[in-house]
Amino acid sequence: MALRGPQKTLAQLIGVVVVMGALAWAAIPLYDLFCRVTGYGGYTSTAETGSDSILEQTVTVRFDGSLERDMPWQFKPVQREMEVRIGETGLAFYEAYNPTDRPVAGSASYNVAPYAAGSFFTKIDCFCFEEQVLAPGERVQMPVTFYVDPDITSDSEGRFVHTITLSYTFYEIDLPEGYASLTTWAGTNLN
Repeated sequence: MALRGPQKTLAQLIGVVVVMGALAWAAIPLYDLFCRVTGYGGYTSTAETGSDSILEQTVTVRFDGSLERDMPWQFKPVQREMEVRIGETGLAFYEAYNPTDRPVAGSASYNVAPYAAGSFFTKIDCFCFEEQVLAPGERVQMPVTFYVDPDITSDSEGRFVHTITLSYTFYEIDLPEGYASLTTWAGTNLN
């Protein structure tokens, strides 16, 4: 039986609503995947080891740290900026402190600015790869090891980048399941 007039219009309208709902549901994970693959939006690359080549050209890397509104920690970069040769492995530290009387777990989101540098900023190791748990009164330094890919010098936009800002924002998460004793996952205890 073929649909007629109002029935056909209603079926088409329902079809459009279903397609739009599916696209809205898939938009966030697809956009996240796109950003991670292309470096768009300041997402960085990752690598197991440093670069094979180191250039004489340098770039200034600035470090920024912030907290989501309800995160009770204190969080800041130990060093505000450093100059590294392109391809050279850099090591920077961020400091976190839990001034509360309870253990607090956190996770860091990050981005790189300008966006043109995102796919060329490569992290080898980073505290942001894992959840962090700080005991009451605990202060830690958390490392990030990185390099700027030499391919940035031949990129149409990247070759004009002379300063890169690496930003982290920590937000509170639930304590890990089965949490029995405090472990600082990727930090150096300063107490």
